[in-house]
Amino acid sequence: MDLQNEQICENCGKKLTGRIDKRFCDDVCRNIFHNQQKTDEATFIKPINAILRKNRRVLITLNTNGKTKVHKDALQKAGFNFAYYTHQFTTKKGSTYIFCYEQGYLSLDNDWYMLVVNQRA
Repeated sequence: MDLQNEQICENCGKKLTGRIDKRFCDDVCRNIFHNQQKTDEATFIKPINAILRKNRRVLITLNTNGKTKVHKDALQKAGFNFAYYTHQFTTKKGSTYIFCYEQGYLSLDNDWYMLVVNQRA
C-alpha cells in the first residue's frame, strides 16, 4: 500500500510522495541537507579546536620532563591562550589543574605555572 502525504522535502521543498515519515525526495537532497548541517557546526567548532590543539602543542613543547615549572611570559610568548581549555581537575587539597586534553597546568605564585601530564589520559 502506497501512502501519500502532504510533506515537503526538507532540502529542496518538493512535495514528497511515499512513506508518511519520509523527509527528503531523494538521496542527493538528504546528503546535501546533512552535509550543510555539518558545515554549519564545523564553522563554529573548527577555530576553537585549533586553539585547543595549539595550547596542547605549547604545553608539550615547554614540558619536556613531564613536570616543569615555567613563567607565564614563556607560555604567552609561545602563543598559549589561557581562555581555552578542555577541563579542570580539583584535588582534595583544593588545587585546580587546568587541562588541554592530557596536558595541564597549575597556577602558582608570581605568574609561575607547574606544567603536568595526566598519566591516566
